[in-house]
Amino acid sequence: MKKDLHPDYHPVVFVDISTGRRFITRSTVKSAKTEEIDGVEHYVVSCGITSDSHPFFTGRNQFVDTEGRIDKFQKRFGAVRRAKKPAKAS
Repeated sequence: MKKDLHPDYHPVVFVDISTGRRFITRSTVKSAKTEEIDGVEHYVVSCGITSDSHPFFTGRNQFVDTEGRIDKFQKRFGAVRRAKKPAKAS
């Protein structure tokens, strides 16, 4: 293998901010915050969304009914017409 070709991997802990779940893995990411787990120094990286909190993976995703939105709009504003501007006097 060639030297200095591959990235340097480190032990990393990704922490989900909303649920607190921790994912221990290896990555090229570094951070200023470290934590010792099982005698090994890990970098700690905070994540806003992971598979533990993402709506697609948790089953809490919302279904958007676009056809219903259009029907509601037509009911509210369908009969409203723009007022015609008076013709300019020449």
